[in-house]
Amino acid sequence: MFGIGMPELIIILVIILIIFGAGKLPEIGSGIGKGIKNFKKATSGELEEKPAPQEPEKLEEENKT
Repeated sequence: MFGIGMPELIIILVIILIIFGAGKLPEIGSGIGKGIKNFKKATSGELEEKPAPQEPEKLEEENKT
């Protein structure tokens, strides 16, 4: 692919483990996975925007009318 073999990948993973620690690795992996998933949705045009939540004061005013 990029000329990266197994020894290079192991060295990179060890450096990442030293920098972030073992406790943060699942969080980092999850974040990267969600980012890739959202990127794929955005590039395929499936990303739908959700309406912004309204403030409670505005909801009360709308309910009064």
